Amino acid sequence: MKMSLSAGRPTVGEVDLGALEFNYRQIQKRIPEGVKLLAVVKADAYGHGAIPVSHKLEKLGVEYLGVAIPEEGVELRRGGIKTPILVLGGIFEGEVDPFFRFRLTPVLFRKDSLKLLSREAEKRRKKVRVHVKVDTGMGRLGVPFNLWADFLKEVKRFPNIEVEGLLSHFSMTDQEKNYTHSQWRAFQRAVRMAKETGISCPYLHMASSAILTAFPSYSANLARPGIMLYGSYPSSTYQPLIPLKPVMTLKTRIHFLKSVPPGTRISYGGTFTTKRESLIATLPIGYADGYSRHLSNQGEVLIRGKRAPVVGRVCMDFITADVTDIPHVSMGDEVVLMGKQGREQISAEEIAEKINSISYEVLCLIGKRVPRVYKE
Repeated sequence: MKMSLSAGRPTVGEVDLGALEFNYRQIQKRIPEGVKLLAVVKADAYGHGAIPVSHKLEKLGVEYLGVAIPEEGVELRRGGIKTPILVLGGIFEGEVDPFFRFRLTPVLFRKDSLKLLSREAEKRRKKVRVHVKVDTGMGRLGVPFNLWADFLKEVKRFPNIEVEGLLSHFSMTDQEKNYTHSQWRAFQRAVRMAKETGISCPYLHMASSAILTAFPSYSANLARPGIMLYGSYPSSTYQPLIPLKPVMTLKTRIHFLKSVPPGTRISYGGTFTTKRESLIATLPIGYADGYSRHLSNQGEVLIRGKRAPVVGRVCMDFITADVTDIPHVSMGDEVVLMGKQGREQISAEEIAEKINSISYEVLCLIGKRVPRVYKE
């Protein structure tokens, strides 16, 4: 789909919901039969727009949606989402009300949160569904394994608390297979201990995108894909194992063209100096939009199906590219900063490697100032 020359700043993130569906289907093919999906849509669906993405996932029949904080769940409910929503980050102090008002399911791993939630449920004469998290080796959130049995007994004391799921989180998916195996065994032990305590629940989940690719048999009965839904891989290790389509294309248009002589300094600090007569394009996107400053003098963009280097420092609102070697370049030409144009493609992974980061951050950095345009 070619960008129209409509009025206004031409910088947009084009989100292909058809590609999202393709990735969803590929993940379904990878997991064992009978395993359902909890799609992670936190951080505004990794920068893709949580409400449109969640509506699409809802139509595809997703079992659950996952967010990090209650505010993200409230946004989805206000956007018309009916699918169950799990708040993965737990309950923060003073934030119990949204779980009841907006039918959000909390992840529990603290006794004080458990008691607070139970008191509120009793006051409202309601039962509240929760998922309880055990730490099997991530070392971040979750009931420490040595305290797991006591925590389960504590949960049983509160009749208004209904345990709907048990979960944990893998930490070393492509570095240490033995550690991953030990985490999986610990989770299985945790599930057995829960059953012995009288807690049997419909949802057991631990597997994220990387695990679904490398160890699909560890999916339990609910899998939690995130980054792969959006067409990126958790690690280059997994790229050959499952075909994906990038969901977002970040694009703009040439805002200004100028011919400069050799020896011309470009952008702040003069970190790039032309060595020949050069044609420099100014593009209306910068670090305020999420195009990292670390791409100064090392990023590339696509124009007329060819790569052009980003030269000079990335500014808050603009970047400059050397388009001397692109034939027939002109003002208004479409520029792709992330995505495909012709036979060339710049992936989120490629950008991440240049800025010493990961594709997750590259996608999440794209800010609200960049409008999202949706297509099927």
